[in-house]
Amino acid sequence: MDTGSHFALEPHETALLAGGPRAAVTVAVVDLRLRGAVETGPGGTLCVLEPPEEELPPFTGTVLDCLDEPLTVRELVRHPDVRLALALTRIPLADAGLLGYPRLGANRAARRRVEFLRERHPLPRGGHGLGDEDTLLAVALHGEAALRVLLPRFARRAGLLSGPGADPEDEVRPRRRGRFARRAGTGGYEDAAGPRDRPGGRG
Repeated sequence: MDTGSHFALEPHETALLAGGPRAAVTVAVVDLRLRGAVETGPGGTLCVLEPPEEELPPFTGTVLDCLDEPLTVRELVRHPDVRLALALTRIPLADAGLLGYPRLGANRAARRRVEFLRERHPLPRGGHGLGDEDTLLAVALHGEAALRVLLPRFARRAGLLSGPGADPEDEVRPRRRGRFARRAGTGGYEDAAGPRDRPGGRG
């Protein structure tokens, strides 16, 4: 019996089952990006632009709170507050029968659930007409493949991709603290980005 068959999953929970802790943090980072709350800094760091006015999901809010200084995704995954949030995320998943003991990793029921969702929500061919919730679900289910299609520049600059040309250190500049400001008179951000890779542009 699939005890988790009627358990509604949040995108970061789906990502945790599909790809582990880093995948869950990646979804939270993408969520913040789509809300225009974060931007990339030198060396693959993430910097807060402006906290969103709307209430955030608890896990995403924890990730945002940890960005009181620029951090990489790797540093976020290791942050004590994020590790605690991941542990709390695992509790309802375990209660739903989607995690196996003693290591609380995705079990057979979780893998079936993820595969079912992937079949129902195949990898998008592009982001045109795709809502934020669908974007988050695509990233949760398809990981890097979805990032390369939907948010390629941001994903590369944030260190969310692997493989040739994916290392943000290729663009090493002196690291600085603080939030990124808009260029005066342009309305643009300091790192030139495409229309889907710009806060407020869903990318």
